[in-house]
Amino acid sequence: MKKEDLTFPLHVIVHPFDGFWDMKYENKGKLRVVALIVALVIGAFILQKQYAGFLVNFIDPRTLNSLSDITQILFAFFLWSISNWSVCTLVEGEGKLKDIMMATAYSLVPIVLIYYPTTLLSNVLTQEESAFYYLLNSIALIWSVCLLIVGMMTVHQYKVSKTLVTMFLTILMAAVVIFLMMLLYSLFQQIIDFAANIYTELIFRK
Repeated sequence: MKKEDLTFPLHVIVHPFDGFWDMKYENKGKLRVVALIVALVIGAFILQKQYAGFLVNFIDPRTLNSLSDITQILFAFFLWSISNWSVCTLVEGEGKLKDIMMATAYSLVPIVLIYYPTTLLSNVLTQEESAFYYLLNSIALIWSVCLLIVGMMTVHQYKVSKTLVTMFLTILMAAVVIFLMMLLYSLFQQIIDFAANIYTELIFRK
């Protein structure tokens, strides 16, 4: 991986309009960097859950499941990307699925840059100073959301209003997909239970 590939995400978060334009139209975005960023985001959330100081970490250690965290973050990332692509394809969006994935991942860089230091910092903060932990984490999330908005604007060549509408529709689309998946899971579970009951009844009749 080239040095330019690693420094470009830093350029994007500081100069988002130029950065996302270069990402899409100058081919400066790389899928291997997307994979690295997503992996670092997963690590940031897992480390925060497991190693953040007790003053700011209220998660029961017995409920921690890193595999579940990995699955949830990957699912959310791909669900957002696919849902946004599906919605914007219908409303004249210019972004390809690859572009959407890159813009989404590059928008998450502030989380990587801030969550790791705040996790370490949380172990030495006092009760009064813990407000800085929440403040910095909030800044990371807000920064990432703002970058995502700019990224979607640039990738699809939308105005602000249309970008916000399509992002809202993307969330609705994702909710519909989740609902259908839960419905199919429930239906599949009922079919399995029905088949198991028939099998049990046939066994007892012999």
